[in-house]
Amino acid sequence: MARKAIFITGGGSGIGRAVAIRFAAEGWLVGLADVNEGGMAETAALLPPGAAWLHPLDVRDRAAWDAALAAFTATTDGRLDVLFNNAGVGSGGPLVNNEQWEIDTLIDVNFRGVVYGAQAAYRYLAATPGSCLLNTASAAAHYGSSGLAVYSATKFAVRALTEALDGEWAQAGVDGAGIKVRDLLPGFIDTPLLARVVPGTNETSRDVVVAAGLEFTPVEVVAQAAWDAVHGQVLHTLVGKTSRQLAFAARWMPGRVRKRMRGLMGPGKGE
Repeated sequence: MARKAIFITGGGSGIGRAVAIRFAAEGWLVGLADVNEGGMAETAALLPPGAAWLHPLDVRDRAAWDAALAAFTATTDGRLDVLFNNAGVGSGGPLVNNEQWEIDTLIDVNFRGVVYGAQAAYRYLAATPGSCLLNTASAAAHYGSSGLAVYSATKFAVRALTEALDGEWAQAGVDGAGIKVRDLLPGFIDTPLLARVVPGTNETSRDVVVAAGLEFTPVEVVAQAAWDAVHGQVLHTLVGKTSRQLAFAARWMPGRVRKRMRGLMGPGKGE
């Protein structure tokens, strides 16, 4: 059997790195893509010899997607079993305080980059039996989150894209067998994304999570969830206690969730 291949954006740290380790342990060839070349090299050093392939990639650049995937699949004889659309950025604070560059970066990386990746990868996924498009969404896609308005909106968009492509690609690919489309909705993960200082404060996003008493899900748990999602039949994979609780509350107790979200933004915040 030909060696299976996965292409991971955001492969230089966090979830991307953990997923790379998980799939490489199963003998897969792992394509690592990131703007952080040093991070990619660190990830590659954690994988078995010959398991990693590296390529700098800014997911906001549509032409760069074509070049990266063409180069990667040239080493796999055209095979692409999984595209893991994982690259993302985090930014919060009241919307009225967000700078334009923050808003544009969130939208461009977290959503536009995912759309570009899906479109660019389609031809390779369609030519590979049993292939899968896996997107990283977030627990913030269960209910619009106060203080994370744009971030939450981008993750809702990723969730919607996953559902739409699950329909569009159901009969695509080899012999019309379909391309699997899946997403992960993790809660808080202790990755470099949480190291960013919250605008208007001296606290990092991680400090806020800790103060709220919320749990962190280990990246290894997310990596196993990614493996299960690729090989299973679940469209949306909820990862971690926070994600499961928010999904339950948003469905069965929306009034309570709405009240809590309103309570997060007290008088004067955002002014």
